[in-house]
Amino acid sequence: MASKLTKSARGRECTIRLHPYCNENTETTVFCHAPCEDKGMGIKSPDWWGAFGCSDCHDIVDGRRSVDINSSDIYHYHIQGVYRTLRIFIQEGLIKFG
Repeated sequence: MASKLTKSARGRECTIRLHPYCNENTETTVFCHAPCEDKGMGIKSPDWWGAFGCSDCHDIVDGRRSVDINSSDIYHYHIQGVYRTLRIFIQEGLIKFG
């Protein structure tokens, strides 16, 4: 079942921004879980560890689409997107500290 955080991706701008491949179509944006130590076969990362991704960026970070960007750079873009998404979560009060 989708959490409040993953559902919040709907209609958002892509925060991964794998240009020139990013389609910037907010109608296709979903929450893209990022790799972490807890992730494994059939186990996704926590719902706070991911980024908003358009359909094209999501396909690239999940390996469903091959592009001329190496995997280290794809990971870097994804982690930048995680930072941008966490910043949004904090600004909107979806994640709180203290």
